[in-house]
Amino acid sequence: MSSIQFNDLGLMDYQQAWDLQEKLFSDLMESKVKAETDHKEPPAGTLLFVEHPHVFTLGKSGAPENLLVNEDFLKSKGAAFYRINRGGDITYHGPGQIVGYPIINLDAFKIGVREYIFRMETAVIQTLKSFDVEAGRLEGATGVWLEADLPGKSRKICAIGVRASRGVTMHGFAFNVNTDLSFYNLINPCGFTDKGVTSMEKELGHKTAIQDVKDILLEKFLKVFNTELISV
Repeated sequence: MSSIQFNDLGLMDYQQAWDLQEKLFSDLMESKVKAETDHKEPPAGTLLFVEHPHVFTLGKSGAPENLLVNEDFLKSKGAAFYRINRGGDITYHGPGQIVGYPIINLDAFKIGVREYIFRMETAVIQTLKSFDVEAGRLEGATGVWLEADLPGKSRKICAIGVRASRGVTMHGFAFNVNTDLSFYNLINPCGFTDKGVTSMEKELGHKTAIQDVKDILLEKFLKVFNTELISV
């Protein structure tokens, strides 16, 4: 069984967290190559949890017109904007949202990108079930959805956008717990114009302690990836 490191960064500026991801990504890539050269077991990587101040990110295949306001207006709302190197379109991060960045070596888990995304979705679906929120997948789209099969009612509660290079991942998922959903009115979330977004708070009618959600989400993540935390 592979073991991963874990770090909850708390509230952190997006650029600062992105720089940390890039460093962990580079370090893991280097360690992976060295392990292969030395014929050793490859390292598995690191999982980060973080909350960001208000920020919008546009993936490399995203359409700029899915940001419905200009950057000056975003600044007036206290929000930042970044074009980044993950897949997917535009999304929002902010307080009350658990953002997960797994910087992991897929070879250590003997899986590809599609299975990796499936497992992340599974961890979030199982976490929601622990809070009596039924969720699932929407065919042809990544992420975790509620009432995915009901036209006009399907709504996303967790967005996923990843980058994978030579079997090493970065970026990840954004899971709405107590998120201010009004910020989604400024974009076409993930490029969709006909589907909504939601949060645990909206579905349950009350806020949930975000630490309680993090604890269960970490447990589910470790289980679906059949891994454990490295003892420090």
